Amino acid sequence: MSLNQVVSAERVHIGFFGLRNAGKSSLVNAVTGQKLSLVSDVKGTTTDPVSKAMELLPLGPVVIIDTPGIDDEGELGAMRVERALQTLSKIHLAVLVTNAADDLSPLENELVKAFNERKIPYIIAKNKVDLLKEIPQSADNTIYVSATNGTNINELKEKIAALTKDVANDKKILADIVLHGDKVILVVPIDESAPKGRLILPQQQTIRELLEIGATTLIVKPEELPDALDSLKAPPKLVITDSQSFGEVSKIVPEDIMLTSFSILFARYKGDLERVVKGAFALDNLKNGDKVLISEGCTHHRQCKDIGSVKIPGWVRAHSGRELTFEFTSGGEFPNDLSRYALVIHCGGCMLNEKEMQSRLKKADNANIPITNYGIAIAHMHGILKRSVKPFGI
Repeated sequence: MSLNQVVSAERVHIGFFGLRNAGKSSLVNAVTGQKLSLVSDVKGTTTDPVSKAMELLPLGPVVIIDTPGIDDEGELGAMRVERALQTLSKIHLAVLVTNAADDLSPLENELVKAFNERKIPYIIAKNKVDLLKEIPQSADNTIYVSATNGTNINELKEKIAALTKDVANDKKILADIVLHGDKVILVVPIDESAPKGRLILPQQQTIRELLEIGATTLIVKPEELPDALDSLKAPPKLVITDSQSFGEVSKIVPEDIMLTSFSILFARYKGDLERVVKGAFALDNLKNGDKVLISEGCTHHRQCKDIGSVKIPGWVRAHSGRELTFEFTSGGEFPNDLSRYALVIHCGGCMLNEKEMQSRLKKADNANIPITNYGIAIAHMHGILKRSVKPFGI
């Protein structure tokens, strides 16, 4: 896989922060060598975080995020600042862009405090040294740069690379349970909710890893599964199914064959499998009037039989026998205050990086609100949770 084919969720995320007119966007453009961000002398030109997946040498595949100024004003400005601060949940490195002629302002010091509290490594880029008579000596995590004439831009990129070299996620989706030569069946429904002409990301990534392992992979639709099992001389090591077909597939696959789902694989890959397994048992204790949050990390167009907005609410109502209220979020939306919910049911998080998924789990923990995962919840409601997590020793 070439560097430019690495999905955004697997890339190092680098956020550029600072006051309005500190030169964030100009510095982003200088570092990337592209006109990624709109540049103007007018304060507040960047009104929303701007993200770009790209290759940044000498580091490799990254996502660069240019954020609005943290000193933006008014009601709309406050919303922009909140959007900027929300990116802290997903970044691996922060670049604080300041004016080379000035000391850090109180707001800039608050940002440094936030970086430290979240254990985010950071670089202070003192910009606009072209306006100074002399270039001060860079030290520790501070570097003097000019987006205008390119002073120390390469040195800044070297610092970025040095601070993020250990960020890469070396976790595997299933390489610890599937070996070279093993047979694996993937069950992939093709219905109105399936994307036209492509597979969803968890399926793509799982197939890619199975190819790298050297496993023999057979991909079928649910109705083709019985014939696929009969066609094999020896049983497969593992069957992986789309979560919405869990109930149907579990009845077909013999008990002595390991069975799990793509969503459960990603609950382990991106988050904390034991935590979301524990959260599933809250489904048994829901009360009339409880609110359940269903959250997805992507923003796909919802179909009439969408798993998140239609199927899961139906299964939860049937399982609990209660009158419940469901709320939904998608993409980068995720409430800071979860206290009004009795349960959070989250997707596998394939479009989120591991850091953002962990941040969402931590928010639920801090609020003492149980959180589970699509695949885990569906398996529990179908009475097959123990079987579906058995491959992982749980």
